[in-house]
Amino acid sequence: MKIPPKLIGWPIACAVLVLRWTCRVRLHGVDPRPAMRERGEKYVFSILHAHQTAITAFAERGTAAMVSQSADGELLQPIFQVLGVVPKRGSNRRGGADALDAMVEHVDSGAGPALIAVDGPRGPRGQVRKGIASLSQRTGATVLNVLAVPRNRLVIRGAWDRFQAPLPFSRIDAYFAEPIRPEPGESVESLRRRIEASLNELERRYDPSEASTSEPTTQERLAA
Repeated sequence: MKIPPKLIGWPIACAVLVLRWTCRVRLHGVDPRPAMRERGEKYVFSILHAHQTAITAFAERGTAAMVSQSADGELLQPIFQVLGVVPKRGSNRRGGADALDAMVEHVDSGAGPALIAVDGPRGPRGQVRKGIASLSQRTGATVLNVLAVPRNRLVIRGAWDRFQAPLPFSRIDAYFAEPIRPEPGESVESLRRRIEASLNELERRYDPSEASTSEPTTQERLAA
């Protein structure tokens, strides 16, 4: 008998809560969010697909997140529910337009920020898709590239994204790149490339062993 993904998702959600309660987050550098909130500046998070579990250790309640329409997306639903994250179903490949519209509405309404695993749902690893750039342009929101590096972690080396999860009682080192703001008249592709270059540089700087496993980015392929 096939077990419904949501039933599997609840034990995983409990495990994520354990991680949230036991892991300690150390933020390096300046957290840009307090000043942005004070100015009333909207922002959206850009992360690598591999870091989705580590990010939950300090996820903001009320954040909207794009969730795949696949069985993997069903697994995430209970996790997001316990964390106070608002799921928007879709991906860059299936139902993406509706999900992106819902995220635009969420950010525009002031309900909270949004988060996209920008190289998902199936990679290639480190290659940012255009959804985050489109979301930024349509809402005027600043893009915050975030890297979460657990000191003790399990890395699924056979997965396309080398998915990683922090172990209980681990320290998670968190890093923000310089905020990226959409420029007047800038194309979606230009903004996407800036986000991709910034996010991959962030990983190369602070998690070089994992960054070395990424496929060449668009910018790197063009420069070669």
